[in-house]
Amino acid sequence: MSANEQVDSIGARVKRARFLAGMTQQRLATDALVSLSLVKAVEQGRVPASPAFVAAVARALKTDSAYLLDLPQRADDSEGHRVHAVIPDLRREIAAYRMPSDDGVHPRSFSEISESVAKASKLRHSVALDSLGVEIPGLLSEIRVAIAEATGNERERLFGLLAEAYAAAGQVAWKLGYADLSSLITDRLEWAAHQSQDPLAAAAADFCVAGELIITAQWSTALIFCERARGRIEDFVRTGDEAALAMYGMLHLKSGLAAARAGDTTTSDAHLTEARSAAKRVRLGSDHYRLAFDEDNVNIWAVGLAVERLDGTEAVKRAQGLRFSASTPRERIGHHWIDLARAYQLHGDRERALSVLHKARKTTPQQARYNPQVRETLLTLAAHDRRRSDSLSGFARWAGIKL
Repeated sequence: MSANEQVDSIGARVKRARFLAGMTQQRLATDALVSLSLVKAVEQGRVPASPAFVAAVARALKTDSAYLLDLPQRADDSEGHRVHAVIPDLRREIAAYRMPSDDGVHPRSFSEISESVAKASKLRHSVALDSLGVEIPGLLSEIRVAIAEATGNERERLFGLLAEAYAAAGQVAWKLGYADLSSLITDRLEWAAHQSQDPLAAAAADFCVAGELIITAQWSTALIFCERARGRIEDFVRTGDEAALAMYGMLHLKSGLAAARAGDTTTSDAHLTEARSAAKRVRLGSDHYRLAFDEDNVNIWAVGLAVERLDGTEAVKRAQGLRFSASTPRERIGHHWIDLARAYQLHGDRERALSVLHKARKTTPQQARYNPQVRETLLTLAAHDRRRSDSLSGFARWAGIKL
């Protein structure tokens, strides 16, 4: 297959969108603030499109990143049908978020609801999207009705649980490629967190909102937003509160991501250093507000941040000797393998890139199957693999990619 035949690639869709917009490659590069050589390389399938490139180009083309990424991807098999079948019920519940009642819903006790939310968060950490998708709409409905019946402190605590449940729901929508639904859930999450009157829950919501700014290429705005969010919890950080330190560190990591996608290595590394400092004061395995912030997670982010600025050599270097504790969520480990595959590809080691993708598949299969960066990595590997190894072809078929 030649690069021009990669009809499923992001580069092919960028090229089509550029033609429809009447733009030359040079004009697109100028408007998106990327190099002309990068636009050419992505369109030709020689270089995988990074999330930063997709966001910047989508903004310049006045189109959605979801179009360029061809999301959602729906595998034409029983598993694909089962996983995506959870979305309609989730949409209905998200639309009904302010309704005070629901026929046939009788809320359990606070402790029982809390246990179910904790279970949902565990499914989120393991990326069991089908199981989580089945559980979460009914759980959101139950919490919604319970809030309408509650008063005082219990009502605020239920809003805290609702925010956590929304975070789990958002992962289902995002990882399956429903960007519009994911954005709507982030809005619901922010609302619920503020209703809980918990400033740290609000900080966790700010982390998600910053992500929305980043995926729409509003990197400088995201940096300002995260700085203000950190400022709102500084008093808690000064007391040494571990949960506050975790939120503070996560917001620095999000700032590091915004800077990395903007191509600002110095600022990105400065935020990574601040996050490392906070992590040293947090117990390994901590999972405050289900963000799993600790030194292991910072190490995983360090690799990812180098990849985001397209420095595969630095990412591979940072990954050397990296080990994961038993408490590290599988979602984080699986995401690390996806990032490291991109790093090896950028580093010029295509064999290792494919090998690491197999690790991602083994660790969190549903995450690997529906991740657009996995798809893009596979397509770019295929463009350079004249022999088309059985391993590559088999992986592509499993992911629903026609090579």
